[in-house]
Amino acid sequence: MSPKAIDVLKTFGAYLVLNTGTFLMLRLILGYTALDDHVGFLQEKQAYLHLKIWKAAFYIHVFSSLLTLLAGFTQFSTEILRKHRRLHRMVGFIYVWDILFINFPAAIVMGIYANGHLPSKIAFLILDSLWFWFTLKAVIEVRRKNVQDHRDYMTRSYALTLSALTLRTWKIILSHCTDLPPETIYMMDAWLGFVPNLLLAEWLIARRKQVRLSTKG
Repeated sequence: MSPKAIDVLKTFGAYLVLNTGTFLMLRLILGYTALDDHVGFLQEKQAYLHLKIWKAAFYIHVFSSLLTLLAGFTQFSTEILRKHRRLHRMVGFIYVWDILFINFPAAIVMGIYANGHLPSKIAFLILDSLWFWFTLKAVIEVRRKNVQDHRDYMTRSYALTLSALTLRTWKIILSHCTDLPPETIYMMDAWLGFVPNLLLAEWLIARRKQVRLSTKG
């Protein structure tokens, strides 16, 4: 199989996973549109529902997170970047503003009140802080015309964006494959939801650098 065919298959596979994950996330989000306090994740947060700041942060985070996931359909497509630069910039602008000014503040509030005691709270606060920093750094680098650094930081940022999907995936796996208590599962899930994503992002970035160096050589 030719390298071009392999790249096409990889791209198709990535978009298939992204499509599936985004569809499932959309189904989950639609369940919260009724603003019912006894739906989905809210069943586990009954102790915090009286806190207006937490409840507002939850709905802001849930309803705005879909925009960040959808950004992946355009931000990492070389075809769109080459032929539709304006679309790339417009979606990137929405992605950045959504994270820096909407999702990050809401996620910090949710991290402070996370289940799973201190280990979970630390995990989510680290996740949110890195998410903010990588996204901000991507903006700084593109303004400096450092396109490759911009791409690398956007890769890290989007890897953390995908934690919205991997968190739920790991929770399902741990719940069905272990007999661990819910609190323990939540603490493990808080770290598994983003650390493997970040390691994969770093591997992809290192691989791209190796390809560039070999091409120059």
